[in-house]
Amino acid sequence: MPEPDKHQQIIEAAVRIFARNGYYNSRVSDIAKEAGIASGTIYLYFKTKDEILVTLFREKMAEFVATVRKAIAAEPDAVAKLRRLIALHFKLLEDHSEMAEVVQVELRQGQKFFRGASANEVSGYFDLISSVLEEGMAAGMFRSDLPVKTVRKVLFGAMDQMATSWVLGKRGYKLSETAEAVADIFLKGLAAKP
Repeated sequence: MPEPDKHQQIIEAAVRIFARNGYYNSRVSDIAKEAGIASGTIYLYFKTKDEILVTLFREKMAEFVATVRKAIAAEPDAVAKLRRLIALHFKLLEDHSEMAEVVQVELRQGQKFFRGASANEVSGYFDLISSVLEEGMAAGMFRSDLPVKTVRKVLFGAMDQMATSWVLGKRGYKLSETAEAVADIFLKGLAAKP
């Protein structure tokens, strides 16, 4: 019977190895060594290196969405929720820089990844962003003449680009310190006319 903690050990080791060596240069044996287990043990949990990557993304993304959802629920209105969402997006990546490396760089190597294995998890995050935008539009805080889907993509694209350039720039500054500027730029363009 596979042990749940071993599964987690493998996932955490894979994050470190993929961040350090790059996905394509990493071997299952590297992950096993990092996890402190025999190579064969990994195959009790995962069939392939691809499956490790997909599982890693699914689990981490589900945690990420749950954390953001819970945190923004406490905010009083859509503007505060959006500010909190942007700040958390950056803070969570900053606090988990190896995972940020994997998500922002390594996962992008396989173009089919976002269309296939991870589509469900990404759409869960998109739904959360959309719900905040719809709340702001319904409350008259955000412009209602803009398509939610477009606004959501523009916001996610901005956050994603900021995170990618932070990772590629070898994390030479605090990503979280850019959150307020991103939120301000975005919210000024989204603000309903008084």
